[in-house]
Amino acid sequence: MATGLEVAASGIASLLQTLAPIIAIILVTGGGITYGIAQTQPGETRGKWQTVAIGMIVGGIIVMAITGAASLITETSGNLLKPV
Repeated sequence: MATGLEVAASGIASLLQTLAPIIAIILVTGGGITYGIAQTQPGETRGKWQTVAIGMIVGGIIVMAITGAASLITETSGNLLKPV
């Protein structure tokens, strides 16, 4: 039987697995748009906006990688917690 904590954790996990791909796409797209807009700015401002854009793109890629590996991570961690 599932306890309240297991049900809550399962609900949070399913919510995150649903939202993570959307967030990743938004980050990568927003980073690309920000990088493109940064090219039209003067030198001082351009570097700051390019840094933000690259951070968004890398963050989106990391979210994609974690989302893609989520089932493997869940399975592996579940096997580690089973009694021998």
